[in-house]
Amino acid sequence: MTERLGAGHLIELVSNPALPGFSAPKVLWVRDNEPEIFARTRTILLPKDYIRYRLTGVIAMEISDAAGTCLLNVKEGTWSQEVLEAIGCDPTLLPPVIAADATSGTSTDEVASLTGLPTGTPVAGGGADNACGAVGNGVVRPGLALVSIGTSGVVLAHATTPQVDTSGPIPRVHTFNHAAPHAWYLMGVTQAAGLSLRWVRENIGLPEQALERWSGLDAYDLLAREAAGVPPGSDGLIFLPYLQGERTPHLDASARGGWIGLVASHDRRHLIRAVLEGVAFSLKDCFTIIGEQGLELEQVRATGGGAKSPLWRQIIADVLGVELVTTNIQEGPAFGAALLAGVASGVYPSVEQACEATIRVGERTEPRPEAQHIYAQSYETYRALYPVLKLVISRQP
Repeated sequence: MTERLGAGHLIELVSNPALPGFSAPKVLWVRDNEPEIFARTRTILLPKDYIRYRLTGVIAMEISDAAGTCLLNVKEGTWSQEVLEAIGCDPTLLPPVIAADATSGTSTDEVASLTGLPTGTPVAGGGADNACGAVGNGVVRPGLALVSIGTSGVVLAHATTPQVDTSGPIPRVHTFNHAAPHAWYLMGVTQAAGLSLRWVRENIGLPEQALERWSGLDAYDLLAREAAGVPPGSDGLIFLPYLQGERTPHLDASARGGWIGLVASHDRRHLIRAVLEGVAFSLKDCFTIIGEQGLELEQVRATGGGAKSPLWRQIIADVLGVELVTTNIQEGPAFGAALLAGVASGVYPSVEQACEATIRVGERTEPRPEAQHIYAQSYETYRALYPVLKLVISRQP
């Protein structure tokens, strides 16, 4: 795709570079490697759009998910005919694009007999996972951003125009259509956020005395208690969370993680805290790039399993240098999908009003000036490590 269109022109057309995780490269792989399957293809749908088709009989693709195919003109909300022509993809394989908060169809008699849902139940367009997560946490107006700490980590900021990072030949953050109408979002991704902590839990374990002392707590709470015994900066230990390569800002599948700066005085507690801090540094990479696009962020909301940890929230607030808040919603993406259905069925007049009626700010975590100073220094070291280690790793056989 990049060779046929040119990297710059492709970004002009779809606002994002072609990456293996997007749908278009996967479709081309099926075409070239499983031609007998591709020959039988009549339409291309993403998973939730297929489920909606089974519910309603209507074939369509919702806009926030379509934005991640690398085939949609994100600025205009329509399929890019120039991209389709360049890669030899039949445009009739792509369904109509629909809004996330619109009724795409109604449930059929067959669905009623299988599920008990009344025939004619309206079915909304729905949204992509992070778009729904933004709706489910009320990030649907300017000035708001979302930090999501799941298996991967995401920093997402609401935008009223389709802004694209033009600081280099390849955008370092994604630009996608929002599930909220006439809106977009900028998003940076770190591949191994909660995944890094899970690796620690599964491979380093916990001392028996900790298990005995704090019985009744889950493993992640125990890890956090150990990490809390170490001061900010982990006494000079830095963790790179590149366990699955990295997307933002490096777009490097070959990036590798590790602890840097180990000395004999470090122990398990330092290893754990350095992981929490390293993930926070990777989120700062995303946050910094989004800030460079001119978006004025007045509040950052935290969601995901990692956001349940007060310690991790405090570290992230200190590293980003902003107030971090939680909301009353525990499952943001699912709740966002429910709100979109509420708008489509007329329960709420708009996505913004649905969020205003249901979402409340919970706990607030303020950055601490003394920790901010320490983390600012550690972050500069963190940033310097990737290019140096890349040279070393590239020489390995």
